[in-house]
Amino acid sequence: QGRMWAYTAGFTVLPHVGGFLGWFINRKAIPIWYEKLKKPSWCPPRTMFPIAWTVLYTGMGYASYLIWNDLGGCSSKAIIPLGLYGAQLALNWAWPPLFFGARNLKMALIDILCLDSLAIGTVYSWCRINKIAALLMVPYLGWLAMATSLTIRIWKDNPEQKPEKRE
Repeated sequence: QGRMWAYTAGFTVLPHVGGFLGWFINRKAIPIWYEKLKKPSWCPPRTMFPIAWTVLYTGMGYASYLIWNDLGGCSSKAIIPLGLYGAQLALNWAWPPLFFGARNLKMALIDILCLDSLAIGTVYSWCRINKIAALLMVPYLGWLAMATSLTIRIWKDNPEQKPEKRE
């Protein structure tokens, strides 16, 4: 019983690790460079992003635990559902360094479009295993739809962003 709590906590915390590292590494570029970008009127305020990601990462992390648990751990049945999850999580973590770090809007857009496909594939593969886990991913898919739309608009409205000298 005690070990299961450790697994639950580990799976739930895991998505936060990359999210935190992405924020920590790029935190100085956000107020300087990001604020200068032309953004649509429906862009959420900057303060909304850490709140949203905390909720989303917690839900997706716990959902991944449910899938892992239902499939009996790292079994052969878990390869595709958890592999899709891991791949989409890696692309999720890659987006901030591409967008904020490299300031490469085109690569960030390509990343998030691939991320969308993998996240949808993840949810689809999870539906047959655990409906609650799949439902826990629905807010994430909604947020990704907004983030993808926002990335597209920023990419279109800020053509050829040349990296500036770092301050």
